[in-house]
Amino acid sequence: MNLTLYPLGEYVQLLDKLGQLAAPLPDKLELERTVELVSYNSKEVVPGTLFICKGAHFKAEYLTDAARRGAFAYVSENAYSDVDLPCILVRNMRRVMAPLAVKYYNDPSQKLKVIGITGTKGKSSTAYYLKYILDEYLGPKGQTCGVISSIDTWDGVERFESHLTTPEPLELQKHFAHALASGMEYLVMEVSSQALKYHRTLGTRFAAAAYLNIGTDHISPIEHPDFEDYFRSKLKIFAQADFSCVNLDCDHGEEALSAAQSACGTVLTFSRHNPSASVYGSEVRKVGDDILFQVDAAQLSGQYRLTMPGLFNVDNALAAISVCLGLGIPLETVQAGLARACVPGRMEVYSNALGDVTAIVDYAHNRMSFETLFRSVKQEYPGRRIVTVFGCPGKKAFDRRRDLGEVSGANSDLVVLTEEDSGEEDTLSICKEIASHVACECRIEPNRGEAIRQAVLSCTVPSVILITGKGAETRQKRGLEYIDTPSDVEYAQAFLQEWDTQRGR
Repeated sequence: MNLTLYPLGEYVQLLDKLGQLAAPLPDKLELERTVELVSYNSKEVVPGTLFICKGAHFKAEYLTDAARRGAFAYVSENAYSDVDLPCILVRNMRRVMAPLAVKYYNDPSQKLKVIGITGTKGKSSTAYYLKYILDEYLGPKGQTCGVISSIDTWDGVERFESHLTTPEPLELQKHFAHALASGMEYLVMEVSSQALKYHRTLGTRFAAAAYLNIGTDHISPIEHPDFEDYFRSKLKIFAQADFSCVNLDCDHGEEALSAAQSACGTVLTFSRHNPSASVYGSEVRKVGDDILFQVDAAQLSGQYRLTMPGLFNVDNALAAISVCLGLGIPLETVQAGLARACVPGRMEVYSNALGDVTAIVDYAHNRMSFETLFRSVKQEYPGRRIVTVFGCPGKKAFDRRRDLGEVSGANSDLVVLTEEDSGEEDTLSICKEIASHVACECRIEPNRGEAIRQAVLSCTVPSVILITGKGAETRQKRGLEYIDTPSDVEYAQAFLQEWDTQRGR
């Protein structure tokens, strides 16, 4: 990756233009010196680094280490007098990190077609639907579409399991730069409310933005204090987009549409209920294991097929089709891409030998996605006993503990509560809090593998086991570390086989 490097003075001018300089510049600042790297990871520092002090867990020793490794200046909201480096004092670190990252990585989203997707549920599925469509479109050119999602990241250079829905600014702009250097034309990404609220995507140009829906999630003292803050954060994406796509069927849809029209020149709409939408879906039906539906959308009108289970996925497909309508992707390409599309860890279905015990692994993790999942499961597996296995993450979205407890208790015959990225909180305490809201039979088993095993082996009648929250992920957050673990997919397959073995099947 060949980047044009700039002198420190240009970064200072950028901060001054943003109105973020909080104090006169120190005399020792080498404004003519070339910035070789911008980083907030002291372990990455090389001579000529402009170091950024950020984060709730930042320690002065990180800056000391950065100075020892060759940093020649630092940007911070606080000066550290014990460290012999000139400080560029700024007013708001969250507002300066993204512009500094965009500068260092040469503003890659101006050349790369980045598609941003936001919403309370459906971001991952929509992102992967678009990736499959664009892979189909780019295949003859020998290209693929990049992806940055809550599931994984692929930028043409790096491929790994994700921990954040939307990365911090330096990582994000690096992924864009990698994609460009690798010859990519398109990259599709999930954009979280936190990323928009705290300016991680500031300076990113979205070739298209898709707004899926809004529910109550991420309401907590350390995320969004109330729904209004959450909703306003989501709407910020429109101001960064060349064109936007809005779901007319979601709650507050008219407000979202009005915000998009005010912020963005071109707005496309999609709906299953409003025939006047730019992309209108109808005649949704199951044919065998597939889902068929009709679309009225100018040059993309026709019949479409999804081979992924979950009738609710039609909404995500309509979002992807609306983006493709704006991008000018051909009909046959969109149809073929959607027919091939699958999402790792999303609505993955596994059954025992006779099919009377079925496990569904899914990322559902908030009230909106839980309600949608239960509606779909009851429609597709009528009369079956329902067992739900899940947990809630530590130190975030505290309302989920009540919401998921209530929804699972109202729709399950058995709920098994377990670990789900507890982080710095105690898993048992989290589970007990959720359990206080569960109205059906409820068990607590902090070991996730054992929880899934108990759920599977408890089945004595035809059952569906919903294993939610982690999908295909292979790590658990414990404390501040991510620990390798088997995925829910691996657990489900192993314990369904054990169920059959115990019965001589």
